[in-house]
Amino acid sequence: MRCTQTGKEHNAMTEQVKLERRKKITKIILVTVTVLFIFVMLVVPLFSVMASALKEGLGFYLKAISTSYVLSALKVTLIATVFAVVINTFFGIWTAWLLTRFSFKGKQVLATLIDIPFSISPVIVGLAYLMTFGRLGWFYPVIRWFNEIFGTNVRITFAIPGVVLATIFVTFPYVSREIIPVLNAEGKDEEEAAALMGASGFTIFRKITLPQMKWSLIYGIILCTARALGEFGAVNALSKTRGETFTLPLEIDALYMSGTDSSITSAFAVSSILLIIALIILFARNIVEHKFKKLH
Repeated sequence: MRCTQTGKEHNAMTEQVKLERRKKITKIILVTVTVLFIFVMLVVPLFSVMASALKEGLGFYLKAISTSYVLSALKVTLIATVFAVVINTFFGIWTAWLLTRFSFKGKQVLATLIDIPFSISPVIVGLAYLMTFGRLGWFYPVIRWFNEIFGTNVRITFAIPGVVLATIFVTFPYVSREIIPVLNAEGKDEEEAAALMGASGFTIFRKITLPQMKWSLIYGIILCTARALGEFGAVNALSKTRGETFTLPLEIDALYMSGTDSSITSAFAVSSILLIIALIILFARNIVEHKFKKLH
């Protein structure tokens, strides 16, 4: 009887050893494939960008990123990004608070509408704004009437306002979608208790709600910034003049499509600006994500 029991224990240990061995082999295979995929698909292309940017030397690189066209594109990109981040942060907080703290008819419809920029091609967004505010758009008579009354020359399409509007549209969900799950998880017991004790709505928001969403808000702002800096499709439909309304992605495309060796190298040099900014944003995102996980 004891020999039979000992044999069963031995077999169980053998099976356990085999299982651990299979898990170890599987882990090694998965890690190897993942590292190779990331290296080939991400690291090598990014390294190639930097290598191509510096191919003609540091002097050429500095000259390429300091032309009037590039500086103008950088300015337009930063303007569009700042407006998009500020506006989407405000409305992202507003929308998240509304959807998580209040019940009303059409709540699910509103939650669905927020995700529209995720599902619509940016090119379609640009064309939609073009058909709304362009010369053939239904809103153009209003713009023309405004310009005639006040003697101004306000333009939406093929101007910086159009670039800003398109950037705001495509980046709208990023802040609210990071805040909503956090507020749902935190619940509203503390806020209701504070309200019963006589605290005002603004005090409740400042003392309770805002601290709850702080790290998710920062994380959403970082994602919104990254998306705004790299937007191409939507602004391409609304931007026409190089040196005036081009963003950095459009300027890179224009340089590359020129076809000459120097312009292609310049395109890689300008691309390195976005790459460096992206790495800084990625580093900031990882810090925020680490702090957020520590708090939860």
